[in-house]
Amino acid sequence: MSHAPDMSVFNAMPAAAFAALLDGLFEHSPWVSEGIAAQRPFRDAGALHAAMMARVREADRPTQLALIAAHPELAGREAEDGVLTADSTGEQGRLGFDRLSREEHAELARINAAYRARFGFPCIVALCRHATRESAVAAMRARLAAEPEAEVATAIEEIGHITAARLAARLG
Repeated sequence: MSHAPDMSVFNAMPAAAFAALLDGLFEHSPWVSEGIAAQRPFRDAGALHAAMMARVREADRPTQLALIAAHPELAGREAEDGVLTADSTGEQGRLGFDRLSREEHAELARINAAYRARFGFPCIVALCRHATRESAVAAMRARLAAEPEAEVATAIEEIGHITAARLAARLG
């Protein structure tokens, strides 16, 4: 987006335009932004993000799990098939997940498979919080030991960090 609207313009735009501007913040889950349009006006990006995260936290468990499952695995099939969203492509590329050696790719595939087998959804890591690929992979390994209910909460928290960074980038 070349020019981000200020909050007064953002708050005044039609609901469909509001939702379109936020499309993709939450991977393949437009229900999040569509559901908060009626809560405008928002005083700032923080209040807007807080409203979106409240919507996620208030959703029923199947809806939350669908949101988590809509996210791609790090260096997973979506990346291999070239179908990552632009946001995910940039986030993964920043830490070099698009330039893994064969051994690194195999190790990440093992971690992704073990995580999905244990929890039933992909491991969500807010790459914006990591300075290195190694740090992100270490976090993934550590989270394999988590309890399933705690890991759902962690995944939602990580989605919050991801979407806050994406929103900040969109709104300037």
